[in-house]
Amino acid sequence: MNQEYFMRLAIEEAKQGDAPYGAVIIHDNQVVATAHNTVGRDCDPSAHAEINVIRRLTSQINNFSLEGYSIYTTGEPCPMCAAACVWSGLAEIVYGASIADLISINQAQINITCEEVIAKSFRNIRVTKGVLRQECLNLFT
Repeated sequence: MNQEYFMRLAIEEAKQGDAPYGAVIIHDNQVVATAHNTVGRDCDPSAHAEINVIRRLTSQINNFSLEGYSIYTTGEPCPMCAAACVWSGLAEIVYGASIADLISINQAQINITCEEVIAKSFRNIRVTKGVLRQECLNLFT
């Protein structure tokens, strides 16, 4: 399995959400959790796909640490979600559409990259950008 395979799973997950954002967490090349955006459904502004998948997995494993895990997201994690990735200890973030891409198609975003958040944190998280970028952007059309 490769990055495109996992991103396609995130894309499918995004199609189930209030807004077209999906996230998948991987450990040892296996999918361990999936989630999508439920901001409207839950009346919770923090219910982004990344937050939802982190909450789901940490509850499932009864541990707040996700060291050694990777997250795949259709959109670059916003500052809130990037901070959650830092606090949870995720080792890697892989995303499709960047915050700049999303702003360019009139999606409301805070214009701070996940790399900026990580750079000011105490973690070294690998970031891979642009995996199936166009397919992720197509979710908004």
